[in-house]
Amino acid sequence: MPKVLIVEDDLVFSYLIQHHLEQNHYLVEAVKTGQEGLKHLDSGVYDLAILDWMLPDMLGVEICKQYRSGGGATPILLLTSKNSSEEKAIGLDSGADDYIVKPFDPTELMARLRALMRRPVGFTGKMLKVQDVEMDTSTFRVTRAGKEVDLALKEIAILELLMRHPNQRFTAEALLQRVWRSDASASVETVRTHMKTLRKKLNDSNENPLIRTTRHLGYRIVDND
Repeated sequence: MPKVLIVEDDLVFSYLIQHHLEQNHYLVEAVKTGQEGLKHLDSGVYDLAILDWMLPDMLGVEICKQYRSGGGATPILLLTSKNSSEEKAIGLDSGADDYIVKPFDPTELMARLRALMRRPVGFTGKMLKVQDVEMDTSTFRVTRAGKEVDLALKEIAILELLMRHPNQRFTAEALLQRVWRSDASASVETVRTHMKTLRKKLNDSNENPLIRTTRHLGYRIVDND
């Protein structure tokens, strides 16, 4: 479940985008100003960002420039009512990865967001596969050795993040930032509880674990390939 930041001061429009993304299993946070957007982006916990060009305190292109100049790498989709080639070029040159002109069809928005999602190792089309575990990212159906595994939404989100980044360690704090909203009441203990339940449902063994825990370094899913 990709985590998306929306920076849009039109609350109705922001809500409509958020609602559509959540219907498609995205975890969404929304803010109204450029400064809030920069602060959230600098946390480095988002898979995608959607920025409006015109904000009350600064332009979306300025957010892009500042964020990129600081080394920020999160893919950015710029929302704009500006449709000239020159203005589109300004947006892309500022550091945006793509743009979409208002008004737009939600289907086009989703297609552009999917295109911006970087393809990690082990990802082919809509399927994620690590060892004998497979996840269909369009339906979130999970199987292990061909047998379906019934997971809760947060367990799916944790597993998807690990599968998109095989062999990469994530601390409980990092998982909390990536999988839960920043205003949620969840804690590190919540993450650990979900991880225990996830491993149990996957029948993960202690002898040769699929998901391995290293003290002080975190969790990783082991891809032998």
